[in-house]
Amino acid sequence: MKSIFLRRSLQSGLQPVCRIAVTSLLWFLLSPAFAGSPVLTLEDAWRLADEANPALRAAQANVPAAEGELRDARAPLWNNPQVSMERRRKEVPQVSSPTQVNREWSLGFAQTFEIAGQQGTRRTSAEQSLAATRQVIAETRRQVRAEVESRFARVLSLQLRIQTEETTLNLIEDAAKAVGKRVAAGEDSRLDGNLARVEAERARNQVALLREQLIQARAELAALLQLPPNELPQAQGALDPVSIPYSLDDLLNSAADRPALRALDHREQAAKSRLNLERAARYPDVTLGLNTGREGPIDAREKIVGLSVSLPLPMFRQNAGSIGRATTEFTQIQIEREATGRDVRAQVVALWERFTNLKARMDRLKESVLPSLQDNQRLSSISFQAGEIGLLQLLLVHRQALDGQRDLLDARTELRLTKVALEAAAGWQSTPDLR
Repeated sequence: MKSIFLRRSLQSGLQPVCRIAVTSLLWFLLSPAFAGSPVLTLEDAWRLADEANPALRAAQANVPAAEGELRDARAPLWNNPQVSMERRRKEVPQVSSPTQVNREWSLGFAQTFEIAGQQGTRRTSAEQSLAATRQVIAETRRQVRAEVESRFARVLSLQLRIQTEETTLNLIEDAAKAVGKRVAAGEDSRLDGNLARVEAERARNQVALLREQLIQARAELAALLQLPPNELPQAQGALDPVSIPYSLDDLLNSAADRPALRALDHREQAAKSRLNLERAARYPDVTLGLNTGREGPIDAREKIVGLSVSLPLPMFRQNAGSIGRATTEFTQIQIEREATGRDVRAQVVALWERFTNLKARMDRLKESVLPSLQDNQRLSSISFQAGEIGLLQLLLVHRQALDGQRDLLDARTELRLTKVALEAAAGWQSTPDLR
């Protein structure tokens, strides 16, 4: 009898593993929600996001405006020349002859010159604005990639969670079948049979709920990648990070060079140049003009050549409004840069502490809690088949094992998401093989 129970226990240990593998494979391949769904690695998801993400494309769309502003600023002169032409018909009455008609004309050319160095200041402002735009694009790309990795990790986590729940479901279903046979044979009460059926149905409901959450997570990832509505991607890869090739000091040094901070530096320099430009605008622009023309009768033409200089007198308007607005903009950007620099460092330190705590908790679960729960689950299955424990004790052990696996998976997921947030806050870009 003991050998029969041992053989049954070995078969019951192998059957759930095979069943879960086959069930998971069929579910991924035959489920309508997965029909025609692409299987993506993290690198594939990043590539699709770089090509189609709306936020990144919107940031890239600002480049032509900044480049056009720089092209204008690099022109030899800011003001365009002016050409004027005039043609006159003059009738001169005569005493003893018919009225004399004189046809006269004039041609003029004028150019306005800035005398306070505005062109160089304007060029510097445009260059800094373009550099800030490019840094904003780099920061947007990093943030989009971080969001893609976070949603990718959630999909991976739910896929693993479903596999864990299905393993427990198979164990509970096996126990329910065994209890059903005992009830039919009169060895167990109907209460045990009802309890087994209820527990199995609860496990099925949990699996169905997780599948719904997985579909939602895949839809969110597809929206981020701008995939067609009928394509919900599947995630392929490891949930746990392979290694951590940096320390807190490395992250803080990287945070100081984060694209968001560099963009604020460029914006500050551009605002300073605009302030200098508005201050220089108080100095009047000089307009030089050259005129030539012909006047008088045909037989006594007069050739006229003139040079003109015009200079507005800044007596009433001193450009105070524009200077005030430029000063406000410059001060606000300075405040934003200082606050952002402080917040970034604080965020990196806080996320690093959270990351180290999560890693320690995950290691404890892996090394101490989970092996004991798995051993208890194996022993309880053997004892249940041998009739040494009842259904309640078996379900209790299964629930403890499932809760332990859930805790470990939650810790693994939180560790990956915290790692993503930490690297995004520090502006750290890991190579694909280290993710």
